[in-house]
Amino acid sequence: MSIAPHIGHLYSIILADILKRWQVLNGKKAILCTGTDEHGMKIQQAAAKAGQDVKSFCNENYKAFENLAKRAEVSSNHFIRTSEPDHRFAVQHFWFMLKQRGYIYASKHEGWYSISDETFYPASAVQLALDPSTGRKFMASTETGKEVEWTSEDNYHFRLSALKDQLLEHYKNNPDFVVPATRMNDVMQAVTAGLEDLSVSRPVERLSWGIPVPDDETQTIYVWLDALINYLTKANYPFQIPGYEYAAGWPADCHVIGKDIVRFHCIYWPAFLLALDLPLPRQILTHAHWTLGREKMSKSTGNVVNPFFALDRFGVDTMRYYLAHDGGIKDDADYENGYIIDRYKKGLQGGLGNLASRVMRGKGWDIRSAVKLGTSEELPAKGQFAKGQFARVHREMLMALPRLVTAKMEALESGASLKTIMAAVYQTNVYMQKSEPWSLTGIEREKSLHLNHIIYLCAESLRICGILLQPYMPTKMTHLLDMLGVANEDRMYRNTLLGSDSKYGMPMTELGKGHSVGK
Repeated sequence: MSIAPHIGHLYSIILADILKRWQVLNGKKAILCTGTDEHGMKIQQAAAKAGQDVKSFCNENYKAFENLAKRAEVSSNHFIRTSEPDHRFAVQHFWFMLKQRGYIYASKHEGWYSISDETFYPASAVQLALDPSTGRKFMASTETGKEVEWTSEDNYHFRLSALKDQLLEHYKNNPDFVVPATRMNDVMQAVTAGLEDLSVSRPVERLSWGIPVPDDETQTIYVWLDALINYLTKANYPFQIPGYEYAAGWPADCHVIGKDIVRFHCIYWPAFLLALDLPLPRQILTHAHWTLGREKMSKSTGNVVNPFFALDRFGVDTMRYYLAHDGGIKDDADYENGYIIDRYKKGLQGGLGNLASRVMRGKGWDIRSAVKLGTSEELPAKGQFAKGQFARVHREMLMALPRLVTAKMEALESGASLKTIMAAVYQTNVYMQKSEPWSLTGIEREKSLHLNHIIYLCAESLRICGILLQPYMPTKMTHLLDMLGVANEDRMYRNTLLGSDSKYGMPMTELGKGHSVGK
C-alpha cells in the first residue's frame, strides 16, 4: 500500500474486473479479490513521518484504495487488508508448515535492502545513482531505481534454491504461466541462472509492523511472504475441505499485476506454494506501466495522475474504456488527457453513440418491425438479410465476432478484444452509410423488406456489441441494451449469436432527443 492510489492501481483493478466480468458473461461463477498490503518498513516509516501510530495510519489510508475500486465500478467479491486477523492466522500457519517441512532456517544475512521495494538485492543488482535535483549520490536498484542501504542482520531464510528444478519444470509444462511471453522468458532466464535462498524475516527492532514469526517474537515475517498469502486467505486457507479447495476460489485462474513485481509473483510465490504442495495459480497477467509525457511517473517530481480526478472529469465508463483500449501489456503506454478525449470522440461518441442514435432514432423505420422480419421464417433465401455484397460481408463479420473476441480474452488480451469489438462498431457505421436506409422509406414492399433487413443487421450489431462490451462499460451498456429493449436474461455471451434474440426492439427506457455513450 502506497500513501495514495495512482493510475496504475486503477489500471490493474480494471483489467482484473474486465476478466472477472467476462467469466460472469459466460455464465461462470467468478471471484475477484483485491485489497491493500499494509505491512512492512515502508508503511512503518510513512506512519512515523505522518506522526501517527501505524495501525491508525493504515485504518485511514486503506479507504482510498477501497473507494477507488467502488468508484471505478469494480465488482470485487473481497477487499482484503493484510492487517486483518484471519490473514495473520493464515500467514503464521503457512510459515509453520514451511518450517515443519524444512524450508525455513536461521542465518545471518548481509546485502543491499530497498525499503521502497521491500526486498534485498544482490551486489550485481545495484549501482551508484545520482539525484539530479540535489546532486546526492546513492546506491540504487538497477531494476527499479529505488535507493538501497547495506544491511547486516540475523534472520530466517527460505530454501528458494531447492525449488529451482521444480520451478523450471512448471514453466516448461505451462508455457503460458506468465503473460506476455517476453516476461515468461525473463522469468525462466532468471531462474535458470540460479537462485539464492531468500531472507524471509526482519529483526523486530528494525521492523515491528508486521506479522510475528510464530515461535520467535524477535522476528517479523518478510512483507512479501506475508502479502502473497492474501490470495489464499480469502479462499479459506488453511480451513479448506480436501478435494474442494476450488470452491472458495483457489487455485486462482489469473493474477493481475504490474511488471515491477514479477519476481515476487512469478518466482517467489510459486516456490512458496510448491514447497507446501499447494496448487499454483493458472496464469499471471503482468501488465506494463503508464508514463506521463513519455517520462516515468513519480510523486517526487509531481509527474503523477490522480485516478479520482480522472474519473470525476471524464466519467467511469470513459476511463474504463480508455485504460483498456490504450493500456500496455508488453510495452508502457503514455497517459494523456488529449488521448482520452480523442478515444471518447472517435469510439464512444462518433462510433457507438452515433450508431445507436442513427439506428434507434431514425425516421421511416422501427427496430421492433425490423427484428420481427429479421428473425422470421419467411425470410428470402436463407441468410440473405439484405441485398448486395455489403449485407453478406456484414453478416459474416457479426457471425465471426464472438469467436474472435473469445480468442483474445482467453489469451488475456482484453485491449485487443476491445479493439475487435469497436472495429465491428465502425464497420457497422460504414455499412449503414453505404446501404442508405433513409433512401428506401416508402410503401413499396420490396423497398420495405430491404430497409428492414438493413436496420435489422445494424440493430444486431448494436445488440451483439453491447453484450460484449458489458465487461468494459457495465453501466453504459446496461443503458444501451435497455434502449434496445433486450431482456435482462438475454444479455449473456450465449446471446451473441446472430439472430438468437427475436424479442427485442421495444425500448425499456426513454430514448430522448439524443444520447452519448461513455460520458
